[in-house]
Amino acid sequence: MQPKPEFTSISPGKIDLGALAEIYDEMDIYLSIYMKSASTADLDASRSFVASRFRAMEKSLPSELRESFQKTVSLAQEAIESPSWKGERSRVILASSPESFLHVYRMGLEAEPLVVLDTSPFLLPLARLRDDYLDWGLLLLDSQEAKLFVIRSRIMEEMSRSSIDLMNKHKKGGWSQMRFDRLRKGAIKSFFTQVAEDLANLDNLQGMRGLVLAGPGEAKSQLKELLPPQARDRVLGLLDVPMGTVPSELVKMGDQVALDYERSVSKKRAEELKSNVLKGQLSSYGIDPVRDALTHGRVNTLVMLSDYVVPGWICEKCQHFQEGARPEICPQCGGRTSQVNVLEELYELAQRTGAEVEFVEEDEFLQSIGGVGAILRY
Repeated sequence: MQPKPEFTSISPGKIDLGALAEIYDEMDIYLSIYMKSASTADLDASRSFVASRFRAMEKSLPSELRESFQKTVSLAQEAIESPSWKGERSRVILASSPESFLHVYRMGLEAEPLVVLDTSPFLLPLARLRDDYLDWGLLLLDSQEAKLFVIRSRIMEEMSRSSIDLMNKHKKGGWSQMRFDRLRKGAIKSFFTQVAEDLANLDNLQGMRGLVLAGPGEAKSQLKELLPPQARDRVLGLLDVPMGTVPSELVKMGDQVALDYERSVSKKRAEELKSNVLKGQLSSYGIDPVRDALTHGRVNTLVMLSDYVVPGWICEKCQHFQEGARPEICPQCGGRTSQVNVLEELYELAQRTGAEVEFVEEDEFLQSIGGVGAILRY
């Protein structure tokens, strides 16, 4: 029996959603498959679900699309049937036989089963995962040692470590106690200063969600004060834990700090949108106005309710989309139309125009304006 390959987690933050959002066709040729794969039972259930969706899709497709659909299913079949890797919890398969396109992502995060055939890869579940589980850093330190980790899809990887030797006991007949304490404090401050400089010069810190400072005592607070403002702004929170805390517990506790921070940011964005709307300042809300603002590159931040669905349609020829009942042909160009969740189309348009996207779990005001709004650049 072949051993399972070691799992290397693909973080949603490492997937180029901007490039994927640029992909589309006039026909429904892109198959997007999300599967749970943490166990044999999960995988079997996902395969059964995927097979039932394939049967339903094939029956409903027009005759001119059935052959390409069958070929796309065949292209994806090996990835669907392959066994789980160690540590894998879900996999995402994006495929199109006409475009010879196949992307397979194995992740340490759990995604809900889903199968979609559309004119482009269906990215909204991946985007939500990235929003919740973007890479973050964790610095574990005390007065003598510092260990820097990066957490990708809840898997911890050590990046660097540093330490100093301190004389923790004062010998009789040696230095005076006051001089000893002064030298010791100076060595600790010098150590913290060096760690702070190393953090400030860390290239990939800006590409992470941020940094959690963890450890016993006051070391983490002292280090935070030594950080330059740009690096200090990347600190998500402080975690009071012993240096010997097991990695799984560090990840669990640090992940909660990172998620709480992300939710606070989402709430602030929702409040900023509400304030702008009520004051008549730079904002837009409702599907059509937000779509038009995105099209013209005016959106700074797109604010969306998570797990919210706005039924609508898209023209597979000119890519015009709007909410409401689907017409048989596009009123703008006469092209064929298909049903969509309009929020998925707004998200992809935001990716193509460089707008930030903020997902909000619950917000009464956002729900009252249709689940989506935009903070504008001008």
